[in-house]
Amino acid sequence: MEIGRVVKVSGPLVVAENMQDARIYDVVSVSEKNLIGEIIEMRGDMASIQVYEETSMLGPGEPVTSRGEPLSVELGPGLVEAMFDGIQRPLDKIRDEVGDFIERGVSVHALDRSRKWTFNPTMKAGDAVVGGDIIGTVQENEVVEHRILVPPRMSGTLKSITAGEYTVDQTVAVLQTDKGEEPLMLMQKWPVRVQRPSKAKLSPERPMITGLRTVDTFFPVAKGGTACVPGPFGSGKTVVQHQLAKYSDVDLVVYVGCGERGNEMTDVLNEFPELKDPRTGQSLMKRTVLIANTSNMPVAAREASIYTGITIAEYFRDMGYSVALMADSSSRWAEALREMSGRLEEMPGEEGYPAYLGSRLAEFYERAGHVQTLGSDERTGTLTAIGAVSPPGGDLSEPVTQATLRIVKVFWGLDANLAYARHFPAINWLNSYSLYADTVTSWIQANVKEDHGDLRLRALTLLQEEANLIEIVRLVGYDALSERDQLKLELAKSMREDYLQQDSFNDLDSYASLNKQNKMLNAVLHFGDAAGRALDEGVYLKKVLALPVRDAIARAKLTPETELDRIDAINGEVDKAIDELIKQEVRVHA
Repeated sequence: MEIGRVVKVSGPLVVAENMQDARIYDVVSVSEKNLIGEIIEMRGDMASIQVYEETSMLGPGEPVTSRGEPLSVELGPGLVEAMFDGIQRPLDKIRDEVGDFIERGVSVHALDRSRKWTFNPTMKAGDAVVGGDIIGTVQENEVVEHRILVPPRMSGTLKSITAGEYTVDQTVAVLQTDKGEEPLMLMQKWPVRVQRPSKAKLSPERPMITGLRTVDTFFPVAKGGTACVPGPFGSGKTVVQHQLAKYSDVDLVVYVGCGERGNEMTDVLNEFPELKDPRTGQSLMKRTVLIANTSNMPVAAREASIYTGITIAEYFRDMGYSVALMADSSSRWAEALREMSGRLEEMPGEEGYPAYLGSRLAEFYERAGHVQTLGSDERTGTLTAIGAVSPPGGDLSEPVTQATLRIVKVFWGLDANLAYARHFPAINWLNSYSLYADTVTSWIQANVKEDHGDLRLRALTLLQEEANLIEIVRLVGYDALSERDQLKLELAKSMREDYLQQDSFNDLDSYASLNKQNKMLNAVLHFGDAAGRALDEGVYLKKVLALPVRDAIARAKLTPETELDRIDAINGEVDKAIDELIKQEVRVHA
């Protein structure tokens, strides 16, 4: 291990000399306090190091020791339900060791070395294995079965494998390879900046059902897809991320709080254990991994936290699970990149961000996908990446948002005006889009309801027509519209308030299955068809809009999932009420 010396300290950036034997992205220990850092630039024997801890009181002459390996994460039992910082230090263990505030130089194993896990082999001695094969399982909790994988770059024959109680660093099997015997443990390590390999990438087809009607109906994201949630301050990015983490139909959620306020991560910690997972009936934390790098933590660790989170997500994907990664927010990550780039004196790009901002974002989102995993079996897994973007002043033309939109396929544009009007989720239906819509709609029509595509298209058309009609109303007034156009405005209002708007505090309304969404959407549009029929027969629009059955449409969102037939019955009530109005009109003119 080469010992260099610090020659310059500039905030989180430290420059050390005599580092000619070190490599880019090696992890180093800085000073006698053993501060953790990572080499991000080499110039001759001079290494530029981003330090993941506070560098105050650090000066020239301090020793720097290379650990000879890149920044890596420990992958094994104990990940689920845990909360780590940006470089995978377990925060609960640190609190037990040093108190409520992280002291410099604290070194704690990511995975508990004292806890024993029950290992159940699924293979036997003499079996040939390749990287990615499942050699056994550990029941991590009531929800997650942790599948023990052969590391990706290993293959050979199992010389021995034994069931029993093991810690993560004990040998559970011995693999005979071309290079000799290799011990296999419950835990393996992987460098965070290297994408975990797979056999093949497949086309994302199935929707990731979120329970948010705006998302699932209009702008769906596929399992294995990418999405971004940009919006100004106060528009509800974090609330949407929380909602997606709570209700998405995935096996595991990795939530990365990157540079966000500490009270938001506190909300997650307080809320998730109390929430009942609709899929399993257990606490939501039992399928969640939290990475917390809040705004008061060292800025350089924000850059690592994103990679730490997605590497853990890839590991569970390789087991054959569907995983969702929530990154909140990638703007804070980009700001950390900008700060480090500035201290390295690199040529700045637009708005001071480094020229490689777009390529770094692309590398991150490229790690999402629907893949055929390594291994002898035909196993597939999905990793869906959803990143929040916080453009200053809500300006969506700023570099981070634009670079993200060039990469992701789903754009949920949050609108501050909708948020201030208490419309949740505040996703603007006029400027959002999903490039998975056609593929996902085909899947929904085949598996849920065959008319879903037609209903979706009619609803989007109606909302677009409302925007055009509102411009006319501003010029000439509401009364200048024909009754047919006035009906469109009323239907669009019903679409917004009775269908798209959800109450995140109401259990019956905060989540809606695809079946419920289809029935609710059909009820709104069926009323429009019936009302149009009444107008054709000469019935005044005021009479149609005064029908009590409209209240039943508005209350449909509070229908329990077990009683969805009640929503179907609304259509019959609508037809009956409209037929009665038409009969009355005929009698008046008879």
